[in-house]
Amino acid sequence: MTDQPKALRRSSSDRILFGVCGGLGEYFEVDPVWFRLLFVLFGLPGGVPGILLYLICLIVIPEAE
Repeated sequence: MTDQPKALRRSSSDRILFGVCGGLGEYFEVDPVWFRLLFVLFGLPGGVPGILLYLICLIVIPEAE
């Protein structure tokens, strides 16, 4: 059996919008709620940093198969 390296993918099972936080949680082995809270906190001071970061992750991170 060969060990395949972990790949960062958007989650197809743990998703609320597009699976970005679920995929980050699976990759870093952390509860996705922490990533959701971070995106919300970055979005509060004016919205742009959190929303922009989420959209970049949405474009860059591929969908899980």
